[in-house]
Amino acid sequence: MRFLTAFACLLLLAGCGSSDDGTRAMDSGTSIASGSSRMTLGVNSFLWHASLDTLSFLPLQSADPFGGVIISDWYVAPTAPDERLKVTVYIMDRALRADGLKVVVFRQVRNANGWSDAQPSPDTAHKLEDAILTRARELRLATLGTSG
Repeated sequence: MRFLTAFACLLLLAGCGSSDDGTRAMDSGTSIASGSSRMTLGVNSFLWHASLDTLSFLPLQSADPFGGVIISDWYVAPTAPDERLKVTVYIMDRALRADGLKVVVFRQVRNANGWSDAQPSPDTAHKLEDAILTRARELRLATLGTSG
């Protein structure tokens, strides 16, 4: 339980951060401009960048911007070395909508035989979704503020 509380606190802090280093600018929500080249994403770029920002404390296993899938590697919090989490984010729409985002959390606990699957807290995925959506809205508002 202590691990889940620490994990929830990390999520809240990560959702407040920004990884904008000035090298990429987002436009209408579906493309990224970088220098003179333009790459169109298959999913909403605000949700995409918000997901990466929110999950930035997790090691990344794979990220497919065209399919809209982000898979983290296992994460072990220093405060709970006998528990680990893995997160998968599915962005299923080009629109910035709550139903266009799905987060799945996997949890394992260490016992005498190694790692075994365990049930994550039911609200962990929901809290992650909320943090991602909040960050996506912030990114969208920041983009609207700079364009007009």
